[in-house]
Amino acid sequence: MKTKQIQEISLDSVEHRRFCGNGEAEHFFVITAPGNIGFTEQIEYIETNYEAKIQSLGLTLQTAVFRRIFLSDELNQIETVGQSQLACDPQGHPVAVSIIQQQPMPYTKIALLAYHIESNNPLVIKQRLSPSHVLIRKNGMGHLWSTNLCAQDSDKSLSVGAQTRSVFADLINGLSLSGGNLYNNCIRTWVYVRDIDIFYQGMVNERRALFFEQGLNGDTHFIASTGIEGTCADRHDLVMVDAYSILGLQPGQISYLNDFGMLCPANKYNVTFERGTRVSYADRAHYFISGTASVDNQGSTLHPGNILKQLDRTLENISSLLKAGKASLSDMMYMIVYLRDLSDFDCVKERLGRTLPLVPTIFVQAAVCRPEWLIEIEGVAIKAQKQPSHPLF
Repeated sequence: MKTKQIQEISLDSVEHRRFCGNGEAEHFFVITAPGNIGFTEQIEYIETNYEAKIQSLGLTLQTAVFRRIFLSDELNQIETVGQSQLACDPQGHPVAVSIIQQQPMPYTKIALLAYHIESNNPLVIKQRLSPSHVLIRKNGMGHLWSTNLCAQDSDKSLSVGAQTRSVFADLINGLSLSGGNLYNNCIRTWVYVRDIDIFYQGMVNERRALFFEQGLNGDTHFIASTGIEGTCADRHDLVMVDAYSILGLQPGQISYLNDFGMLCPANKYNVTFERGTRVSYADRAHYFISGTASVDNQGSTLHPGNILKQLDRTLENISSLLKAGKASLSDMMYMIVYLRDLSDFDCVKERLGRTLPLVPTIFVQAAVCRPEWLIEIEGVAIKAQKQPSHPLF
């Protein structure tokens, strides 16, 4: 990237957290542009401060693995963003880039979540398999990032169910080409649904049927996931999916996070996802926390109409899931907070700033799958451990 001088660079404008161990450091960055400048200047603000921050840490853009770009109006913004360095691969180093329309808060047009891996291993290989699939091979394992999976052109006029099947077929094909499959290797999905109050149930029904065909059911397991309102640049797309999969897993590396005293299995109310998934490595464990809301152990909504009580219960639920895997909220590396009502931003940000001040957090406006859920939170945690029988990350 070329350093731009549109504004004074401030490293404090970049939220950052890292985990270090065995020569492999993982970095998470969150940047939200100020809302009082134009869109092009907002992009330049993020580019400039992002590059300055990674340089201050001794990183390069080549260490980037994944970026998610949140936009306020993708139909009108995608061309400009697509030409920016945020959406492009550094030479010879592909990056999985997800672009989604979810209004960043407060009152801005663009925000960025970025994930980098700093490795002493010279054998890390990054390969773009297709426009939607990037594979990173390291320490004998493969990490497949799949982004912006949308319906094929011939399916865009079809129902939300048919589009859901088309999107997951793309994911299944990408896994197959990498030597994997949905059942054994897919760890995390993000399912974005246009007009979620209308189309969510159609997606859920088709996903359930497809998962059953793939062997994913209540007697086996599901996949950690967030199902949330979001749109992409094609107005005919009703569903978009991002996914993260791991190839070369060993027995015992994967476990699922539950606390049935706090949360029931999601399939109790016919939604097929895991509350959380834990991936164990020799020196660390990754915790993928699905979209979590203010619900009890019967699946009923708690504190309807009260955003702060819903926030507190949501954090209690996440804490209980992490505790089941011997981790805690202090191990969170980043969070995404989805708010149904933009006007709830100030009080939620203030409460979270006191509760988890060190966790990089992006706030976006996005309706959750139940209208009475005013907030949903997801994220990733990492905790050190010693498990020498498992592979290095």
